[in-house]
Amino acid sequence: MKIHDLKPAEGAKRRRKRVGRGIAGKGGKTAGRGTKGQKARDTIPVSFEGGQLPMNMRVPKLRGFNNPFRVEYQAVNLDTIEASGLTEVTPETLLAQGLISKGALVKVLGRGELSRAVNVSAHGFSKAAVAAIEAKGGTTTQVELPFKVRPAFHGSAHTNR
Repeated sequence: MKIHDLKPAEGAKRRRKRVGRGIAGKGGKTAGRGTKGQKARDTIPVSFEGGQLPMNMRVPKLRGFNNPFRVEYQAVNLDTIEASGLTEVTPETLLAQGLISKGALVKVLGRGELSRAVNVSAHGFSKAAVAAIEAKGGTTTQVELPFKVRPAFHGSAHTNR
């Protein structure tokens, strides 16, 4: 027996009802669509809302949001600093070692442990990293960001008089 020999059981499959083939039989003329109106005519999309602005265009959250004031840091952990063997850690020395990409802002995070005193300069630090560096006798220096970060917007920008 081959796949082309297979057939459904007798009476299990009905032929499709062919509508709109003249007024002689049931399903002729209006083809079961009722009379007139948009739904009696050609197909319309399920998402069509009668000309009203569609939901996917109305709701901004469906398109996402990119914060133009977000500050992106490249993370460097304590175990990476330990493995590098550096005693003076700055964004420039990290770039020279190939640990960060060019122009990246550096944030030191507290994963791993240090075995020696290290002087670290970076754009940001986690509290755990500062505690671990200072516990070993090292220092932390916050480097100024190369741009101004605009503060969060609170209230109305102008008042109507």
